[in-house]
Amino acid sequence: MEPIKITENIYWVGAVDYDIRDFHGYLTPRGSTYNAYLIVDKKITLIDTVKHGFEDELLSRVAKIVDPTKIDQVVSNHAEMDHSGGLPGVMKAIGLEKPVYASTLGVKNLGGQFKDAGLNLKAVEGKLDLGSEELVFLETRMIHWPDSMFSFVPAQGVLFSQDGFGLHLATPERFDDQISEEIWGPLALNYFANILTPYTGQIAKLIEKVAADGLIPQIKIICPDHGFIWRQNPGRALELYSAWVQQKPKRKAVIVFDTMWHSTEYMARELADYLYTQGIETRYYSLKNQHRSAVATECYDAAAIMVGTPTINNQMFPSVADLLCYLKSLKMKNKIGASFGSYGWSGEGAKLVQAELKTMGYELPSDEVRVQWVPQEKDLASLKALGLTVAEAVKKQ
Repeated sequence: MEPIKITENIYWVGAVDYDIRDFHGYLTPRGSTYNAYLIVDKKITLIDTVKHGFEDELLSRVAKIVDPTKIDQVVSNHAEMDHSGGLPGVMKAIGLEKPVYASTLGVKNLGGQFKDAGLNLKAVEGKLDLGSEELVFLETRMIHWPDSMFSFVPAQGVLFSQDGFGLHLATPERFDDQISEEIWGPLALNYFANILTPYTGQIAKLIEKVAADGLIPQIKIICPDHGFIWRQNPGRALELYSAWVQQKPKRKAVIVFDTMWHSTEYMARELADYLYTQGIETRYYSLKNQHRSAVATECYDAAAIMVGTPTINNQMFPSVADLLCYLKSLKMKNKIGASFGSYGWSGEGAKLVQAELKTMGYELPSDEVRVQWVPQEKDLASLKALGLTVAEAVKKQ
């Protein structure tokens, strides 16, 4: 378990999780990393820990640099369990009397999660002495937890950004210049769309503040808690986030549905054809073979989201309800919504989807379109009208 040198005295000592595929409800098809960092100064400092079960991997890497018991202090930038779950085990190894620094809310959250662990928790006060250098703290509350903060080594321009600027990718490579953007680009958007979308307002304000304070030119390396380290082009990370927080939609529509006996599927196919002929970039997804988080990523930069469902027991289909619950929690902005679906003896499904899209704040340029039993030629006119109406709404955005 080899550590990776980042600068002369800063090392990556985290863990690689090649096997994880579900990250609290969101798909991680290429695994993830739990990044932790060691600063070797007069006071040896560990920045963040790892998920429970990976403590030995972290300690093995630390031991290649220094005796773990020589660590003087630990900083927890974020109390979520994928970064703090290993904290009690790591502290037992290095000494429970050693201080664990966190934000005020971080101290509260860590204390609540590990009541009987005997941790020596201390709230940070602006900066922390490392010996020859210092660690400066920047509160980033609700990006994406109330306790979140960044840590910065001004002398080296190294920013420890907790969950900011990360992505889920398990790989031996540790740096941005070792992996092509063709690989990491979609994963970075997937990460942002599924984790940080509800907090775009706070992120935008943070970027403005950091720029106003003159901090951006000082950032030379960004060390997030997931994925690779930005050493060649940290400006690219800031550029992407500055664009994504605006939630500007493309001329694009996502058609997503589930179906019982293919009638709703047939409607979805017809709608896809209508939209494409109107010059709208169109994505077509069946929930039988697409994970909710993959659909959410496609929806992030789409202008329109069209949701199809059959009716089952007077309700929308369960997989459709699951998707809408998930999208609702992400609070995406600037969206056009539409619903459609087939039914047998009752047709509440599409109506319920339409109502849910309304509560989510989507613009609804048309009523839902419902077809009883199997779509016939006479039903295509209403489908075409829906497609054309949505296409016109997309073009006006």
